[in-house]
Amino acid sequence: MELSNKGLQSPDWKEKGYKLFGYDREALAKRTHDAPIWVHFGAGNIFRGFPARLQQELVEAGLADKGIIVGEGFDNEIISDIYDRYDNLTLLVTLKADGSIDKEVVGTVTEAYPCDYKPAEAWSRFEEIFRSPSLQMISFTITEKGYALKNPAGEFFPGYVADFEAGPGKGSMFLSRLTELLMCRYKAGELPLAVVSMDNCSHNGEKIELAVKTIASEWVKRGYADKGFEDYLASGKVSFPWSMIDKITPRPDSSVAEMLKADGYADTDVVVTSKHTYIASFVNAEECEYLVIEDDFPNGRPQLEKAGVYFTDRETVNKVEKMKVCTCLNPLHTALAVFGCLLGYTLISKEMKDEDLVKLVKTIGYKEGLPVVVNPGIIDPKKFIDEVVDIRIPNPFMPDTPQRIATDTSQKLPIRFGETIKAYMASPELDVKTLKCIPLVFAAWLRYVLGVDDEGKAFEPSSDPLLGYARGELEGITLGYTGSLDQLKPILSNQKIFGVDLYEAGLADLVTEYFRSMIAGPGAVRATLEKVVG
Repeated sequence: MELSNKGLQSPDWKEKGYKLFGYDREALAKRTHDAPIWVHFGAGNIFRGFPARLQQELVEAGLADKGIIVGEGFDNEIISDIYDRYDNLTLLVTLKADGSIDKEVVGTVTEAYPCDYKPAEAWSRFEEIFRSPSLQMISFTITEKGYALKNPAGEFFPGYVADFEAGPGKGSMFLSRLTELLMCRYKAGELPLAVVSMDNCSHNGEKIELAVKTIASEWVKRGYADKGFEDYLASGKVSFPWSMIDKITPRPDSSVAEMLKADGYADTDVVVTSKHTYIASFVNAEECEYLVIEDDFPNGRPQLEKAGVYFTDRETVNKVEKMKVCTCLNPLHTALAVFGCLLGYTLISKEMKDEDLVKLVKTIGYKEGLPVVVNPGIIDPKKFIDEVVDIRIPNPFMPDTPQRIATDTSQKLPIRFGETIKAYMASPELDVKTLKCIPLVFAAWLRYVLGVDDEGKAFEPSSDPLLGYARGELEGITLGYTGSLDQLKPILSNQKIFGVDLYEAGLADLVTEYFRSMIAGPGAVRATLEKVVG
């Protein structure tokens, strides 16, 4: 079985249990070309496994008659090596916690191009699309880093400095080229449009809005754009809705490839591009998914609510984001990541067979988090945690590793745990000193920074911008160390890491006690964990 327009004619697909679409794809492509409604930038796995499939549900149900046009602004090899090679088709493999899988061919992507000046035909096509009155929305999955114009010191990246000076038509950075396309739409009659970030980061709409408006402003200053373009972006004719997306679509997994090969599926090769993107003809994804979008679409939108998308106001989107990031999912992942590395695990799912770790994440979620959870109203927080603990994290098919999730932990702690501590401190009914497992995670992270697992074996911690700083604060501390831990005071009072000064919060002594217990020697991490979650 080959993934191509011609290959789908084989009867083997249905005989092997693959779900094929029933619409006329050629007619869909013609209608989309002539009157496009949706362009998506960011051609990777999350898009192919989620929004593209949502639109397929609508087309199959007769609720939409257009597909999606894709642009890739970072890694053009995704277009040449995946989209072009497989006729813009994707095989979506949904991996369920009960061990079963669903296999569905998604065909709603009708065109895909690099979003760059070369080839010239691709750029001309994007200009044509952005001049089209029918275009309703452009969406993005370009990662949080894709929206950054400045480095941590607040200085513009050199690429953007060059783009400001060069002006439209010479953009080296994707967002510069995107802003140029929006200016094309402005010149076509100030046509309305929704600019929708679907990236997994807080206030994502705000991030792309700031980036686009900053580039436009810099061009206006230099005479490359007229003031009317800035006014257009601020007029309400262009909206920047906020959203919350939640679905795990990890790298193509070898075990999934082997299952597909056993069916006779021919296209299991994984492509690793020169920019280190791991991608294949198939996307492996978990079954659980959430997409919540601020309902602000000045030119209309697809009926995605009929496919399970929540449309609501900005405040509710923000509440859903806080519920997920601060209480119901991300803190549990971070706890498993840190302890998983220390205890020698290489898969998050296998950690959920560890009774102590299950008690840990349940305590963090249900006991310590739920009392201060931000309830968005449209999703029940307890049911969300139930799904995370019972279905999502234990899913044996999901090849997520604690080592990957432990990346940049210092940047995650203040949001994933610090906000809960702040809520306890602000509450007249709650006592912050009743928190036991969140301080344990802090102590475990300090123990992790030492780069020695619970058996006493050295390991390399995942990349983290504050790893060097943290190691400097812990210098001289090794397993079996019994001296003073006064040197921890600077790091435990560092609000940038923990979200609060742990001394002011009244938790520093407990974190120090846990840390001392964990450095007693080999096996001390497990012993401390058992004692706390007991």
